[in-house]
Amino acid sequence: MKRLVLDTDPGIDDALTILYALASPEVKMEAITVVNGNCPMEQGVINALSVLELAGATHIPVARGMDKPLLLPVINAEVTHGKSGLGYAELPPPKASPTEKHAVELIRDLVLQDPGQINIVAIGPLTNIAMAVRLYPQIVDAVQHLYIMGGAINHCGNMTPQAEFNIYCDPHAASIVFHSGIPFTLVPLDVTYQTLMTRDDLNMFAPLQTPLSDFVIKASSYVMKYLSESQEVMGCALNDPLALAALFQPNLLDINHLVLDVDTNYGVSMGKTFADFYNYEQKPENGYAALNVRARDFVEIFIERMIKISQ
Repeated sequence: MKRLVLDTDPGIDDALTILYALASPEVKMEAITVVNGNCPMEQGVINALSVLELAGATHIPVARGMDKPLLLPVINAEVTHGKSGLGYAELPPPKASPTEKHAVELIRDLVLQDPGQINIVAIGPLTNIAMAVRLYPQIVDAVQHLYIMGGAINHCGNMTPQAEFNIYCDPHAASIVFHSGIPFTLVPLDVTYQTLMTRDDLNMFAPLQTPLSDFVIKASSYVMKYLSESQEVMGCALNDPLALAALFQPNLLDINHLVLDVDTNYGVSMGKTFADFYNYEQKPENGYAALNVRARDFVEIFIERMIKISQ
């Protein structure tokens, strides 16, 4: 069983990732750490706690993390995820409270108490992870592997023509993490925009008529509407769930060992992730990137498990 900390900015696909982790016996989610991103950090904490309560998993601790990027102004994605971060879905206020420990300290403690055993799945901006690296560099050799939903290598961006949202929100944090020495796999838009949950897929949840199935339908429908109108993407892109799948279903992805970097300059390409495929600068490979995916296979597994947990 793969153990993980989920570092997240709970918007819609983040919430689906929490549920997918709970629906997957191959993984054990030790904690959820929240960062500013899709919604403000404090709203993200509320969303994480509410989704855990919806799924009956209140034993999993949730920690407040960084509420702003390292250097840049705060950016959120209300247009993509709605005012609450969960689209059309409305969940009751959570009864539970977050842990008193800060997310960065919780990451440190979990990683160092079991060196080499804890994976991190980071599906928001990388501010929490960068702060953990800078404050507690001993975690670099203790993290088993880091899976990052972020970036666009050969794909256009979804925040600017060149930059993907998570990396654009805090490119300086991404740069720190990419060059930290933590072994990492990038799951960029190149693959996540292939994994689309369609309207027909979503209709499979309608007969269930449970609070959880209702949540999946209402939350996902918001993303579907936004992507179809703004980007002509016909479906709900399962960006974050695919990053989790890279942890325990790597056979679904074609993963390349590459020299990876991010543009931190203040210009039109800020936040652009890129791979030096020909290694012009003769640098050692510093990470892995998923560049192809058996998309429909993943979507069908995802739907099957989400229906099961929704019943």
